[in-house]
Amino acid sequence: MLRAMSYVVSVEADAGTPLYVAISRAIAGDIARKRLRQGERLPGERSLAAMLGVNRNTVHAALQELIAQGWLEALPARGVFVRAPSQADRPRLSAKGVALRAELPARPAFALEPSAPAKPPGKGLQLTGGVPDPRLFPHELYARSYRRVLAQRGERLLDYGEPHGEPTLRRALADMLSRMRGLGAREHDVLITRGSQQAIWLAAHVLLRPGDRIGVEEYGYPPAWSAFRSAGAELVPLPVDGDGLRMDALERALQKSLRALYLTPHHQYPTMVALSAQRRLRLLQLAREHACAVLEDDYAHEFHYQGRPRLPLASVDHHGSVIYIGTLSKILMPGLRIGYAVAPRPVLDAMAALRFTVDRQGDLAAEAAVAELIEDGELERHTRRMRRVYETRRDALATALQSSLGSRVSFELPAGGMAFWVRVHGHDPRRWVERAEQQGVLFRAGNDYALSPAELPFVRMGFTRLDERELTRAVKLAARAL
Repeated sequence: MLRAMSYVVSVEADAGTPLYVAISRAIAGDIARKRLRQGERLPGERSLAAMLGVNRNTVHAALQELIAQGWLEALPARGVFVRAPSQADRPRLSAKGVALRAELPARPAFALEPSAPAKPPGKGLQLTGGVPDPRLFPHELYARSYRRVLAQRGERLLDYGEPHGEPTLRRALADMLSRMRGLGAREHDVLITRGSQQAIWLAAHVLLRPGDRIGVEEYGYPPAWSAFRSAGAELVPLPVDGDGLRMDALERALQKSLRALYLTPHHQYPTMVALSAQRRLRLLQLAREHACAVLEDDYAHEFHYQGRPRLPLASVDHHGSVIYIGTLSKILMPGLRIGYAVAPRPVLDAMAALRFTVDRQGDLAAEAAVAELIEDGELERHTRRMRRVYETRRDALATALQSSLGSRVSFELPAGGMAFWVRVHGHDPRRWVERAEQQGVLFRAGNDYALSPAELPFVRMGFTRLDERELTRAVKLAARAL
């Protein structure tokens, strides 16, 4: 029993609960119930220890905990007193009577390298590129497959598995990529990741060491650049023209040594141009001669509207230079977080070993459900439907831009992909983007895709997330902002 004035408190320690926690819990509970009032002085540590029959260090730890939580305050040369916090900042009690901190500290007590947090998408009509329409996701088909795989293999799918990914999805993807993209892949050639961004990050940290140089398109995909920088690499900008990455610039960069090259050859991000056939062959020749790894990001291969889509670089790579990266997020939904990498087995094993240290594995049940969609042919049918829908939306955006903006903008109708690269005439693209957001329309300025500071007279507008009526309305609002 502990006494202070006429105050008596019972201390009960559950099995496994440290004694100092039990003491602090009991005192805090009595302060919260006003059995101990503001200004009352507690007996000294020696007296409390004697009354409770415990070590003085135990009492000291209990009182320090209560001081830290705001229940007590220590006044020099006077003793420890009940603080009785106001209702606004009084620590809360859990169901078991444990005092809960009102809020976390605003700042850490240690040095931390500052970094800019990822900006979430704003609210409004999204003309941002590369985002599928969630209303078109085959919810029922996916739910049916998910229920079926859980019923049949739930015990295994909800357990730990291979960091390389669910074997059924690896097999299904290998078959699909071989049939449709000419990769000649087998199950052991595929690594499943949480979206293509994780595949890029893993490849970056397997390939690159601090100080290594990696060539990137001068207008490109900033999240990939962040992954390379996190590995300590130096980014070397390489110019892009109407035929894609310029080979003369690549040759000069290779003379100074490049450890790797990252590019989006099918639908260049963000300009949408395609790497020409002649340059593809030259690029692979240079990569082989200089032992330069090639990270091929084929983020929207399925959505090509004019002629047949070009096969990936990886389909004609016979020397193991290419790490091929793709995603199912553009076909299905980003929230599923399913991407993949195809590469020689030693590369994938190194990526899987690194993945194990930060993520261990993906969602095996979701991966198995998607594998069923591929095996049943549902994914291909869904992709064909989406291609028709997105082609119609592409044409609707082109019509809306011409109708509402006329000569103030110009663009090339993209042969594929999910966005337009629009040149802006006589106006500041950044200012336009800001004013359009005030009107409830979201798209990005070209500067956001430039590796070095530059005032680019472009904006990027996507067409896949909105239907035809929404696209027309969004462009009218954007025109009003301009």
